[in-house]
Amino acid sequence: MISKKKRVLSFTLASVGAIMLLATACGNKEEGTTGGAASNKPAETAQVSNTAAPSDAKLTGTVRVDGSSTVFPLTEAAAEEFRVEQPDVRVPVGVSGTGGGFKQFCAGELEIANASRPIKDEEAAACTDSGIEFTELSVAYDGLSVVVSKENDFIDHLTKEELNKIFITGSTVNTWKDVRDTWPDTPIQIFSPGADSGTYDYFNEAILDKEGIRNDKAIVFSEDDNTLVTGVTGSKDSIGYFGFAYYEENKDNLKIVPIDGGAGPVSPTFDTIKDSSYSPLSRPLYVYVNNKAMEERPEVKEFMNFYINNIGPMAAEVGYVALPDEKYAEEAAKIK
Repeated sequence: MISKKKRVLSFTLASVGAIMLLATACGNKEEGTTGGAASNKPAETAQVSNTAAPSDAKLTGTVRVDGSSTVFPLTEAAAEEFRVEQPDVRVPVGVSGTGGGFKQFCAGELEIANASRPIKDEEAAACTDSGIEFTELSVAYDGLSVVVSKENDFIDHLTKEELNKIFITGSTVNTWKDVRDTWPDTPIQIFSPGADSGTYDYFNEAILDKEGIRNDKAIVFSEDDNTLVTGVTGSKDSIGYFGFAYYEENKDNLKIVPIDGGAGPVSPTFDTIKDSSYSPLSRPLYVYVNNKAMEERPEVKEFMNFYINNIGPMAAEVGYVALPDEKYAEEAAKIK
């Protein structure tokens, strides 16, 4: 970017040049004007090309993003910071869930899809049928977090088997006493992301062995993680799950539940998520970008370069765990 001091200097030199040009024009107006235009314009172009790097170019346009509510805080943070460098590029970020994002992405309605799981074979096939080639980029790690109300004073941890018992389709668990005999005989209120959510898919695979989540009067579904937070916060006998960032943002009103995946209870933290000891609920997060859009639209490629090169430090600020530096270097190479 050209500094303010250099802009002032350029303006001053241009003003002097204009005065000299005017003086010449008094002697021969037509010849002086033509000569001045021919001599000044190339010099100005040369100055800009020598002082400004390609990333300094001011871009315009809109980069459309939608998909995972879990990845939303990461992409929103990147979009806000990118707007500082490129104020004329709009990057609206929607929250329709991972599945909803892929539907739009493979229909050619988005440049970027946020995803809290890898793309499914049938989704990739839909992209192929539409002639859309894409690049998958890992952006951070997340620990899917199981939470209960802050008022809950009896849960110290849950095993993977107990989570399965509570959430699986066809479950006969209606009260906390149905989970453990020593717990209260009070009805459980369950909150879960909807079926279009990558978080739903990941929980279904990691905890329920793809058997599916129950769908009865005990459970409330929402694609909006903030709705889930509000639901769990407002119900003393509630339980729910969502990305670690949403727990971190609301931890004053929620109680985290350590999960025993077979090696003893472990709570999600930056360290346990990064080293995968928070098992089986640690996971990578992704964005998918349309290759043709990156090739043909500089604002899309510039945003993706900015995203991958800057998201590491931002990840912790919004409640996620950064990838190793070498992993970000690998992802950046995919864009180039």
